[in-house]
Amino acid sequence: MVFLGLAGLAAAGARSQVISNSPRNSSFGKAVKTEAVQYLFPEQVSISAGKPSPVTLHFRVAQGLHINSHTPSDDFLIPTEFSIPDGMGVRLGAATYPPGTIISLAFDPTTKLSVYTGEFVIHARIVAEPGNHLVKASLHYQACDQNQCMPPRTIDVPIDVIGK
Repeated sequence: MVFLGLAGLAAAGARSQVISNSPRNSSFGKAVKTEAVQYLFPEQVSISAGKPSPVTLHFRVAQGLHINSHTPSDDFLIPTEFSIPDGMGVRLGAATYPPGTIISLAFDPTTKLSVYTGEFVIHARIVAEPGNHLVKASLHYQACDQNQCMPPRTIDVPIDVIGK
């Protein structure tokens, strides 16, 4: 009976994307902060000012983790989203995200999740005003392992955009 109760809690946790506030890694009792997703490149792009231009953004999800795709399999799941704030001299025209990989978790094989793992790219179309713009774009995501999810995070995506 206890086993069935625990199994039920595990299945409920999978559907509700359980959030843990505990440190992910520790070294001699001290928490070590590592980002679940890392922005890889480009650091700088030169584009034609005033014209929508393609920029391919490269990211890496830490080993053993996954993040929900841009189109997660359930409405309550947090999608991965790239954005550029207003007032940067650069605006995001559109972003094309890769399709997610469909996975199931061991404790709930009937639930299918659309996720990104390893390296992935986002194809952005940006428009820049003339000049050099240090853009502080961002990527919003929620990372999970096979048992639990971390709180949603937003990381900086710094790009030096030169509009010629």
